[in-house]
Amino acid sequence: MKVLVVEDNPKIRSFIHRGLKEQGFAVQVCADGDEGLSYAVSASHDAIVLDIMLPGRDGLSLLRELRERKNAVPVILLTARSSLAERVEGLDLGADDYLTKPFYMEELIARLHAVVRRTSGEPSSVLQVADLVVDLISREVKRGEDELELTAREFNLLQLLMRSPGRVLTRTQILEHVWGYDFDPQTNVVDVYIRRVRRKIDRGDSPSLIETVRGVGYRFRRADGSR
Repeated sequence: MKVLVVEDNPKIRSFIHRGLKEQGFAVQVCADGDEGLSYAVSASHDAIVLDIMLPGRDGLSLLRELRERKNAVPVILLTARSSLAERVEGLDLGADDYLTKPFYMEELIARLHAVVRRTSGEPSSVLQVADLVVDLISREVKRGEDELELTAREFNLLQLLMRSPGRVLTRTQILEHVWGYDFDPQTNVVDVYIRRVRRKIDRGDSPSLIETVRGVGYRFRRADGSR
């Protein structure tokens, strides 16, 4: 999951950045509303964590601008205030959820998963293609009756591909969603991790669940084996 964090408090910003990266999120951070709007409209994100009180353009103004531009990215508002009027205003403007500071990182992560599931139409926290099952909450992966051990990065690569079976994802798209913006697009890290994941999830002589689309990228097979 690729998340944009717009928070002006350096300690809170660092806390969120570190906590999300430890869970394998690709994270982009900035400290003011104008920069946040620029990031939000110039690249795709799976969710935005948005502080309300920001220098320059405030969080509610940024949210209003996104919704006026028909940008439906899920937004979780952060507020140091418990004012009901402020929370209602944010929800009326199109926020998907809010958290009052201070908060626990586990709660923020759970809410991020929840708002992305709701907006993407995923009915549950479990992804399944054929007999491969991925639990997004417990982060457990099973192929049939076998439990598979994946690193955080391998897990996020797998669930990214499984969310859209049959859809071709370019190496650049995979880099942005799994590693973030800090990697050289010429690196072969995507190919290396694809090989690692294949070794763990594929079985015997069966066709690989992850297909290489030569010169483009990779896609996950549909449940019926079609492309």
